Amino acid sequence: MFESAEIGHVILKSEYEQTLPELRQDLLNLQQELRERKSFPVVILIGGVDGAGKSETVKVLNEWMDPRFIETRAMGAPTEEELAHPPMWRFWNVLPPKGKISIFFGSWYTSPIIDRVYDLSSKAELDQAMERVVRFERMLFDEGALVLKFWFHLSKEQQKERLKRLKNDPDTRWRVTQEEEAHFKNYDKFRKVSERALRLSSRAEAPWIIVEGMDPRFRYLTVAKTILTSIQQRLAQEDLPSHPAFPALQPPIDQKFLLQSLDFAKTISKKEYEKKLEKYQRSLNLMVRSARFKKQAAILVFEGSDAAGKGGAIRRISGALDPRSYQIVPIAAPTQEEREKPYLWRFWRHIQRRGTFTIFDRSWYGRVLVERVEGFCSEYDWQRAYSEINDFEEQLTQGGASVIKFWLSISKEEQLKRFQEREKTVYKRFKITDEDWRNREKWEDYEIAVSDMIDRTSTELAPWTIVEANDKYFARIKVLETICERLELALS
Repeated sequence: MFESAEIGHVILKSEYEQTLPELRQDLLNLQQELRERKSFPVVILIGGVDGAGKSETVKVLNEWMDPRFIETRAMGAPTEEELAHPPMWRFWNVLPPKGKISIFFGSWYTSPIIDRVYDLSSKAELDQAMERVVRFERMLFDEGALVLKFWFHLSKEQQKERLKRLKNDPDTRWRVTQEEEAHFKNYDKFRKVSERALRLSSRAEAPWIIVEGMDPRFRYLTVAKTILTSIQQRLAQEDLPSHPAFPALQPPIDQKFLLQSLDFAKTISKKEYEKKLEKYQRSLNLMVRSARFKKQAAILVFEGSDAAGKGGAIRRISGALDPRSYQIVPIAAPTQEEREKPYLWRFWRHIQRRGTFTIFDRSWYGRVLVERVEGFCSEYDWQRAYSEINDFEEQLTQGGASVIKFWLSISKEEQLKRFQEREKTVYKRFKITDEDWRNREKWEDYEIAVSDMIDRTSTELAPWTIVEANDKYFARIKVLETICERLELALS
């Protein structure tokens, strides 16, 4: 894999100086066009061998282009705050918006490779990490991002020579750290592990570009011209790449849907409700205050029919918690800022640290519900979202969170009754909108979408709990009881 990056690529000074003025002008013009059109973001990863010129190249890119519209992210060891979140949280939070370029100096490849070299993980775990990376980068591509990955390479002798030269120069000696010297001692293993990681993660939508790092003029021009050509080609495309058609999702041939099998007659008395409410709120409060929960997190997802009682259920949860320990995130139509990022970004940014609750009043499932039914995204987008959502929730659970998802369901007759009640009650009128009535007209379409959603995203890590919500007392108690059971299992 690295053979062509060990043959001594060199660019003469005269050729370099002749090429540079036009190249820099083209880069600035291209950056301006990218910024004006705002059609896609550019994600550039810089990785490779120590001493191969990674930092110098990043510095040159910032000199040659307008640094105001380049975000350079030096992703070193995670901070204490980042360690309190799922590993990918820190990368999601700094993804660029459409029209901008982000350079990641260190990336989601760094830890898996280093952990494998130093035997902190197994070969299988490295492979699994690369599978997750491939799915993540595929999602970025499908969301419109241009992902450019550069690996700077030196042969063992070249790296030895470069590190020696840096150490012998008083002005550059500080750049050779103990960590880099330790990495060099493990050069052979780094090469082997890196080759495997690059082979497993180099795909058509995000291939690795290997750059020989010995000659600075060669590496600067190689990286700059690759960026220039790649963005030019992408801007020349009027539309995103087309995708093959998916197999059609067919409704049950007997027209019997999951939600139609629910028993909406389930109910409890007010007296029983009050007794159980106190019981489960007390249990929830004690669990959250326990030392065990400090290493955990709870992410609650509330979806459901309009007027099904999501807000009432959420208030009974928050009523049991210290306000400092939870955040309620109401999800509406995406803002302009959110539309300029991959669709999962606006949810990643709200994920709280361990020891807290994050409560989503509607969620990322809008992609396979409202956006699907209303035609706000293509079939390709909502079809691929099932696996992307499952990956997202798996990362949350691996980061120490219990993902607890509720679908609150009411009958069509009960919804009509609640809509009419809201229209008649002054202080409830704000809860009913023309959109609610329009959604009701597509009741059957939503039944199909909800059934597909539950079938495809109810996993062993994050199962759906369907709540029969015609009786609000019954629904609230089922929600609280489920949360307590799931947290008790996670803390045991």
